[in-house]
Amino acid sequence: MNQTFTVTGMTCGHCEKSVVQALQQVDPQAQVTIDRAQNRVQVESSQSREALAKAIAEEGYAVTA
Repeated sequence: MNQTFTVTGMTCGHCEKSVVQALQQVDPQAQVTIDRAQNRVQVESSQSREALAKAIAEEGYAVTA
């Protein structure tokens, strides 16, 4: 299932890597695409939207939509 999140607070490549690692801890098979300029994170995962959003938020980033 493909899901898109608006994530604010990512300012560098390290931030992107942190988000990818957090998502892949929830689902090791997750495919993650990040567009930092648009504050957009797309995730192809079988995990629930809530679980994925929680993983991002626990890294310290604001998640909406």
